[in-house]
Amino acid sequence: MNTPILYKLTRPIIKFLVNIVYLSKIEGTENIPLNEGIILAGNHTNNLDCVLLISSTKRCIRFLAKDSLYKHFILRSMGIIPIDRVNHQNKESIEIANNILNNDGVIGIFPEGTINRTKETIIPFKIGAVKFAKDTNKKIVPFTIKGKYRLFSRIELKFYKPIEVKSKDLNKENDKLMNVIKTNLED
Repeated sequence: MNTPILYKLTRPIIKFLVNIVYLSKIEGTENIPLNEGIILAGNHTNNLDCVLLISSTKRCIRFLAKDSLYKHFILRSMGIIPIDRVNHQNKESIEIANNILNNDGVIGIFPEGTINRTKETIIPFKIGAVKFAKDTNKKIVPFTIKGKYRLFSRIELKFYKPIEVKSKDLNKENDKLMNVIKTNLED
């Protein structure tokens, strides 16, 4: 898959700024395969989570995001894949994401479906990440984000070993993914 031009141009700038402004600590990038389709899935703490992920790897991450964000030129130019969370008319978006994965690309998903503004460690996951993994026979690299996006304060991003979706019971697989992320957030 071709990397959107704006993504290519802005990634080095994003990486520099994230490392300076948020003193980012990124671990586990060796768990992101270099040449195969992969799904990055983790907790969602802030609108800047995508920026942090972009700064973490040279691979182009195509994020699934609520369709209202697609109207913004910059986000559209960065290659987001719009998801209709109201009417669930997502056939084209699902095809795009599956195509990216089947062509050895990377998609990024925040399975909580929204920023977690609760006091809970995580909120229940939507099933999308495990469904994409099952449909394309690709692995999921879970990740956690810890810390607050405050100037010159540490934000931590950690990637964990890839997991396979083996069972046809997607709810069970979704619970497994959720537990991996929750357990690592609580450490």
